[in-house]
Amino acid sequence: MPEIIILIVILAILFDISNGWNDAANAIATVVSTRVLTPAQAVLLAAGMNVLGAFLTTAVAKTIGKGVVDPRAVTEIVVAAALFSGFSWNTVMTRLGLPVSASHALIGGLIGAAISYGGIKILNISGLIKIFSSLLISPVLGIIFGFFLMKLILKFFGTLPVGTVNKHFGKLQLLSSGFMAFSHGSNDAQKVMGIITLSLVSGGILHSVEVPFWVILICALAMGLGTAIGGWKVIKTMGVHMLKLEPVHGFAAETSATAIILGASHFGLPVSTTHVIATAIMGVGATKRLSAVRWGIAGKIVLAWVLTLPACALLAWVVCKGIVWITG
Repeated sequence: MPEIIILIVILAILFDISNGWNDAANAIATVVSTRVLTPAQAVLLAAGMNVLGAFLTTAVAKTIGKGVVDPRAVTEIVVAAALFSGFSWNTVMTRLGLPVSASHALIGGLIGAAISYGGIKILNISGLIKIFSSLLISPVLGIIFGFFLMKLILKFFGTLPVGTVNKHFGKLQLLSSGFMAFSHGSNDAQKVMGIITLSLVSGGILHSVEVPFWVILICALAMGLGTAIGGWKVIKTMGVHMLKLEPVHGFAAETSATAIILGASHFGLPVSTTHVIATAIMGVGATKRLSAVRWGIAGKIVLAWVLTLPACALLAWVVCKGIVWITG
């Protein structure tokens, strides 16, 4: 295997670890903040379910592998620049305690590096329209699903004592957080599978965008490792600072997000699991009262989301130009 491919695999593993590190909050922020599980129990559950979820399907990996750029119109340098850009952004944002979209980071990096290498003409515009549509629609669905599921729960159980409701939904939250982690693995781990497969095709090692088993395995394990590390600042932002959660709220948010993410994975649509769970939490919180959501914190999160794709695209553009200049 050429040295550049080995470098790409290493960068891909680092990206997946940084993805799991930041996105640990997606699966466990609510279950930790509601004290249904201890942090250690939560990360072990999430890491295991992330790994299992990564084996569910490769539909999203194929979308990423051929939906952003033509696999035969890019070089391994483009892929390496995209991965380095996304890894750097994920790491910095996690250190700052801000949840960001690894999907936006990776896709932005791939777009920027591809344009740097071959210009806009090598982008797959129809594929990008499909990808961006799913990325934009899914957070809106998160708010809607979270709001109406919480309303439905309140309609049937709202008259019961709060302690009774939290006791039963605390048990149900064990299931919902596990499925949330599973759905996260089913969508997010696949994005890097698609990037590695793209590099294997562009390097002539593969002749079609079919994900090898070893690629699935290393991406699943890397995502699980990153989740096990746990980005605790991000977890506090999502599960404590943005909204005071009780088990019933955590169950509603996680169940809503899981339904959206698994549906997207089934159809091969990449979504931001961070955006989906965060907006589901916002939707659930809005059923209490709009002021229940700390919109100042939510605003900072949204700002990080907005900046992610263009920042990673710009960084990858610069990195790609730099590598081409250095290598002559």
